[in-house]
Amino acid sequence: MMSIRARILVPVLILVLIGDVLISWLVVRYSHHEIEEIYDAQLAQSARLLQGVLAQRDPDDNDWDRLHRAFDEAMSRMDDGEALHPYETRLTFQVWRNDGQLLVRSAEAPLLDQPPATLGSHDLMENGRDWCAFLLKDTQQGLLIWVGERDDIRQDLIQRIVGHTLWPSLIGVPLLATLIWLTIGWGLQPLRVMAQSIRGRDTDTLKPLHLSPLPNDLEPMQTALNRLLQQIDDLLARERRFIADAAHELRTPLAILRIHAQNAQLATSAQQQAEALEFLVSAVDRATRIASQLLTMARIEPRLAAAEKTRVELTALVREELAELTPLALAKNVDLILDSDHHCPVETDPVALAIALQNLVTNALNFAPSGSEVRVQVAPHPCGAACISVEDAGPGIDEQDYARLFERFYSQGHANGAGLGLAIVQMIVNKLGSTLQLYNRPQGGLCAELRINSGPAVG
Repeated sequence: MMSIRARILVPVLILVLIGDVLISWLVVRYSHHEIEEIYDAQLAQSARLLQGVLAQRDPDDNDWDRLHRAFDEAMSRMDDGEALHPYETRLTFQVWRNDGQLLVRSAEAPLLDQPPATLGSHDLMENGRDWCAFLLKDTQQGLLIWVGERDDIRQDLIQRIVGHTLWPSLIGVPLLATLIWLTIGWGLQPLRVMAQSIRGRDTDTLKPLHLSPLPNDLEPMQTALNRLLQQIDDLLARERRFIADAAHELRTPLAILRIHAQNAQLATSAQQQAEALEFLVSAVDRATRIASQLLTMARIEPRLAAAEKTRVELTALVREELAELTPLALAKNVDLILDSDHHCPVETDPVALAIALQNLVTNALNFAPSGSEVRVQVAPHPCGAACISVEDAGPGIDEQDYARLFERFYSQGHANGAGLGLAIVQMIVNKLGSTLQLYNRPQGGLCAELRINSGPAVG
């Protein structure tokens, strides 16, 4: 693709050239017409001057030869060394009586058998030459006065005048193009500096651009580039964190899987083999949960960066999620109960909230003893839009371990736990501007209380 300078300059020059050609054509056309009018007016003026001179002669004086010589010498003398204007034309004249008798004519005037039939300005051809003329009728003296000039001489003068008019345009267009080129280059200099700065950066750096001063038009571009660099840096950081977490947490389960598989191979009895296979299945389940939670965290983290809240009915959302977790509760012989008769519309991200709820309920099911129940309550809360509480009958938590419950890969009292459930919930809660509290129930067990606030999300 062409450079920005070429993309701007080529159309501008084309428009300038087209405009210059159009203007020049109009100048030639109208200048030619106006100059023709001026020369015709000069012919008319010369005819009237000749009329005025003839009116001053003695009516009884019939010496037309003497008058002819005087007029011819005054109006036709061009090359005798006197100072002449370069645009002065060689005028010719003829005078007839009204009956058509020729009285006097200049030497270079065309030989006409009779006066032209057209009064005023007219054109005629005589002996292969075009003439521009003016015929004036003097009724008081009974004369027809004709003044003319050769059209080829007139056109030569007009072309010289018009040519002098066009020369500035012919010289000015290339000069203007050069000035436009230099001006556009000067105007695009900050953009070139920015491009050179970007090209000169280390390929591994994602530091923001800090170019100053910048034109107002480039400030948004620099801001957008810096935002993009920050987004890329965040994305790479998440990828590095995901890879590091996966490598760290899957290394041990995979090693354990190998040990259990080897134990099953080396078992000397059916009971030993069954025990090894049972440990192997348990290790596979834990590795599966770790991988699932890692993928959940990787999926939800970029979504939370630009969370879009919508209005949802909280009780309906909780009912749908509990229905999906019912098979897990049945497998653990735990009753999963929804306790809510409230209509609780809230503004939140339903996908992120559903993931948080799944992790809280799954965590409760993991610690709930067989034959117990996990109760989920939904109700309005005076300090927020609504509250979801998840209660189990498990062992609860130790106060000294409370601060570590939200750390990644920390699992308290559950050998198959991945240690990511509460960390994911805490990340979602922070992004949605909600709060999460964990406390031991007086009758035993743990209560996780999720308050969904009506305020904006925390950045």
